Amino acid sequence: MAACHEINYDEKIYEKPNKILLMGNPNVGKSVFFSNLTGIHVVSSNYAGTTVSYTEGTLKLGNESYTLIDVPGTYSMEATSEAEEVAVRFMNSNPIAVLCVLDATNLERNIKLGLELQKYKVPIVYALNLTDVAKRHGYEINVSLLSKELAAPVIPTVAVKNEGLNQLKDELQKVINRPKMACGNCSSCPACASNMLNTWDRAREITAKVRKKVDTKLSFLDRLGSNMLKPWPGIPIAILVILLSLGVIVGGGKALRATLLLPLVNKVLVPFFKMVFSSFVPEGTLLNVLIGEYGIFVIGFEWIIALIFPYVLLFYIVFSFLEDSGVLPRLSVLFDNIMRKMGIQGGSMITILLGYGCAVPAIIGSRAATTKKERLIISSIVCFAVPCISQTGALISLFAGFSPVLLILMILLSLSIMMIVSSVLSRLLKGTVDPMVIEIPNLLMPNGKAYGKKLMLRMKGFLLDAEVPMLISIVIAALLKETGLLAQIAVYLEPIVSGWLGLPKDAVIALILGIVRREMAVAPLLAIEGLTALQAFVGGTVALLYLPCLSVFGILTKEFSVKVALTIACSTTITAFVVAGLINQLAHLFM
Repeated sequence: MAACHEINYDEKIYEKPNKILLMGNPNVGKSVFFSNLTGIHVVSSNYAGTTVSYTEGTLKLGNESYTLIDVPGTYSMEATSEAEEVAVRFMNSNPIAVLCVLDATNLERNIKLGLELQKYKVPIVYALNLTDVAKRHGYEINVSLLSKELAAPVIPTVAVKNEGLNQLKDELQKVINRPKMACGNCSSCPACASNMLNTWDRAREITAKVRKKVDTKLSFLDRLGSNMLKPWPGIPIAILVILLSLGVIVGGGKALRATLLLPLVNKVLVPFFKMVFSSFVPEGTLLNVLIGEYGIFVIGFEWIIALIFPYVLLFYIVFSFLEDSGVLPRLSVLFDNIMRKMGIQGGSMITILLGYGCAVPAIIGSRAATTKKERLIISSIVCFAVPCISQTGALISLFAGFSPVLLILMILLSLSIMMIVSSVLSRLLKGTVDPMVIEIPNLLMPNGKAYGKKLMLRMKGFLLDAEVPMLISIVIAALLKETGLLAQIAVYLEPIVSGWLGLPKDAVIALILGIVRREMAVAPLLAIEGLTALQAFVGGTVALLYLPCLSVFGILTKEFSVKVALTIACSTTITAFVVAGLINQLAHLFM
């Protein structure tokens, strides 16, 4: 079994016996090692800030079982950041061994951390990962000499291919069972304080000794990766990547929905369950909740399977590919100047893009930001103007019966609100935004096995985290309809819904359900007959800018405070009604 915990975790983790720490810089493949060594799959990506929590699992070495802890990636042990403080505390918690992952393509920086770990006098085994990529770049590394310089075992590995992992486990078992030797202030031991006065110099010296550059021809991917960091041809390539991604998600999602999923729901699933429940459930409230207008087995299938699922699946297929291939960090570099005008650095673009999948991991991922000001701006942008993929799928379905211009206008509105919110907050909030420091990984084709595991993990997370609240929302809608409460609420909200927003009174259910899940502020609009293009756009605007769903409110409270969560919730709600209402009123004024 494994458990994933936030950084504010239970102190008991430090007291666990027989624990082995998995450590290293961000973006060296620690999560892949963890998955392969424990059989537990976690989301791993090749950019800093992916692992914002620790993960623990069981590692079997021979007949013994140990707790393997994937510590958040860190560049040093100086405790100048939250991740570094966590790493230091773990190293001071008496682990029995450390597995330190070194990136063979960035050897000097990785060796520097490896040397810092040695001062804790804990047995260490080094995994020299990405040796295949280093070789492709023309680097030859003398592994035996590196092992001698570090005075510890060094095992060459390619984690995504499972190469070297058995040897790694053998060496871990050896260092754990080896008697500890007393260590004095000896000239040959790199762990002694007198030999670690300047770890950078020592790391540079070791790198020069063990690494040799040989002539090699750069591959197509290496040349492409380098060119994508330059304005030309990087920006045109980035625009092409974005357009292709949108085409796959929007076009593919609509095709899946129209040709496969809607016929499956309307012609197979819904008729089948209507026949089944009608045969033994008497007419009344229960039957209507099951197969009525807002029935779990009617709307539940249509909204979840045909409305949301195809877009979520295609989004994660595309996003995971861009992650694992190394494209996303390159986009961050190219758009750094634009992002700085929004008060955040280019590296935060990845976190915002993650918000198009779900706001919760995006807000957690904002921990990678170096200042609280930037964290607040990122989280506010995600809450105000970044629709999650479920909401995006619902909006695409809503606009499908109208002109594509509506979808384009909604995208432009989202970007405009994003710019306005970031500009206002960058002026209101005190503090500065640090310069962008981001590691650019190698551009490569994703490993099929690791890519498939990540996709399955994310879809599993969607089914558990999103579908259950959606089903609850559908039950609420059915009960409100059956008890007549929906009609009563509609009367009270009619001045806002029908007057200011110009929406049909039945749209009130969208506002109620949107509190639970944001996409549920869109889905009920699909069932309203005679909806005009203007009403669809106004309803979509309300949904886009509406208050965060309950899970987002909870994570805002946890990451910041109740005050921040309430401020964002109130601000988004007011903005939603003001902007949508103005669009409706101005449209009627000029049309």
